[in-house]
Amino acid sequence: MADLVYPPVIGSALAVFRGLDLKIEIVGAENVPRRGGAVLVSNHISYLDFLFAGLGAFKSARRLTRFMAKDDVFRHRISGPLMRGMKHISVDRSDGQPAYDAAVKALRAGEVVGVFPEATISRSFMLKKFKTGAARMAADAQVPLLPVALWGTQRLWTKGRKKNLTRRHTPITIYIGEPIVLTPEDRPVMVTRRLRAAMSELLDRAQRNYPDSPSGPEDTWWLPAQLGGTAPTPEQAEAEDEKAAAEKAERAGRPD
Repeated sequence: MADLVYPPVIGSALAVFRGLDLKIEIVGAENVPRRGGAVLVSNHISYLDFLFAGLGAFKSARRLTRFMAKDDVFRHRISGPLMRGMKHISVDRSDGQPAYDAAVKALRAGEVVGVFPEATISRSFMLKKFKTGAARMAADAQVPLLPVALWGTQRLWTKGRKKNLTRRHTPITIYIGEPIVLTPEDRPVMVTRRLRAAMSELLDRAQRNYPDSPSGPEDTWWLPAQLGGTAPTPEQAEAEDEKAAAEKAERAGRPD
């Protein structure tokens, strides 16, 4: 079936990016497979990461990435029709098997499927613990993993900060690593460790080579603590995540 929704959405996004004069740089474009299935695996620091991770694959090789996303997005009256039209994959966190099966089917059909193995946005802007789903999908579908690291997207819209979708001239870097090809002997846990190590190296390069710096002391929030910024440390971020999850569970358990 022809993609009638995805290309116009990409065109609209590119027009907005040009209007905002975002300084988008793609490094490692040659690593995107020109054909065949692949699991695109990205770090997660912004609500807009699917746009930029997908843009890296599209501008490099005209590949359309089908992202796995929580089902809430598909129930929204505006985003829902768009997500379904772009053939993204809805994930019910109480039962992820149908989404997993749909992703493997898409991979076997030659699609690129996008996954955020950290599951949620990293408040520290460093890599969190990875889930093994991406490695298991790649093994089941017999396709490579494609590591991607994004940097700068958190300055537009991230967790705990007011969104700034009209911010101009912001550098956005997209680093694409070499595909990780699995063998039948590879175990998902070990593959996930290799994947995380590869993405950690890409993220380090993206941060080190980023062409911008905070404008002053009040603008250091988007830099990790280990780089002199005021973002929470990974330990502090984990504590904040646990607190937020507990509060959400408490709200869900309250009677109407």
